[in-house]
Amino acid sequence: MTSPATAPRTFRVGIAGCGAISRNHLEAFHALKNVKIVGVCDVDEERARATAEAWGVPNAVTSVEELLNLGLDIVSVCTPHPTHEEVVLQAAAAGVNVLCEKPIATKLESAERMVAACENAGVQLGVLFQRRFWPASQKIRTAIDDGTLGRAIMAQCSVMLHRAPDYYNRDAWRGTWESDGGGVLMSQAVHQIDLLQWYLGDVAEVYGKVNTYRHGDFIEVEDSATAVITFTSGAMATLQASTAVSPNLGIQLRITGETGASASLTEFPEGSDGRLDLWAVGERIVVEPVHPEGVEPNVDLSIINGQLIPFHKLQVQDFVQALENRTEPAITGKDALKSLRILLAVYESSRTGAPVRFAPGHPAHTAIPERRIRQKVAG
Repeated sequence: MTSPATAPRTFRVGIAGCGAISRNHLEAFHALKNVKIVGVCDVDEERARATAEAWGVPNAVTSVEELLNLGLDIVSVCTPHPTHEEVVLQAAAAGVNVLCEKPIATKLESAERMVAACENAGVQLGVLFQRRFWPASQKIRTAIDDGTLGRAIMAQCSVMLHRAPDYYNRDAWRGTWESDGGGVLMSQAVHQIDLLQWYLGDVAEVYGKVNTYRHGDFIEVEDSATAVITFTSGAMATLQASTAVSPNLGIQLRITGETGASASLTEFPEGSDGRLDLWAVGERIVVEPVHPEGVEPNVDLSIINGQLIPFHKLQVQDFVQALENRTEPAITGKDALKSLRILLAVYESSRTGAPVRFAPGHPAHTAIPERRIRQKVAG
């Protein structure tokens, strides 16, 4: 007799935090047949109940402990930046896998503890960088790997966005060093920093400057930043980022490879699918207009988040499949730690006026600036 086929596993999911971005997670998990959302959690009981009712979720609770007690396989972390660590550590201690919104944390030590806790508990930690799942992003990665571009040697990244005062005033934690952890680098450009390190590899040195030009009356963090980044391969990149632009100019990332070929990834308007507006390979050059006519540049944040849902779905699907197959997800906590390390180095370089050099001989997820090594030795 043949044994009956094993029934596919159903993953029990809880959503921690019912703010704006939770919609993306709820839609993404709802789209998977082998997932059941069993609870949502928010410190605002009314918001938790309203979210549960709107999405047909059976449980609405006000603490992470209560959420984890529902017998979860996965917890999605949609809480404000500085609270990520507490949720992740609780989940790891309970043996629950974690999918966390970016940035992984606002402080390096916090992110390191999160990665270590999940490794020690034997659970997966994924962090949302859904722009890697754009077909155009994937095409550039493939062109690097198959030799069309070859090893990336130069990159230019421009993140020129508009944020009105009501964006920062919407939540008390926005725009402060203590609660938000930073400005345009931490909340917006972290996505492009992730793409830069994905394409160009480990970082050797960061030199940067930050400033606040237009939003100083209602935020204490930067609204603008520039950086020069050197990679261990010898590759170089420039980054400029701002939320002080009006109207919103969008985002562009251009990569040149050792073959001489170049490709440019553009997101305009913000939140729309990234597309290849330049593909210059050999004698073939394809150029598309950066700003299509009739497109409204300043898009409401809810629309931006909504347009990204298809790629949240792809990353959530990848994470669940990784759990099924007992493999690592495409984007891990270690990957997110790399991006955080780079943007924090821009802040440190701006503060000191000196480059931040990363210690050689360390894997990317444990490398620390030489400055910190000297402090530890001296101490």
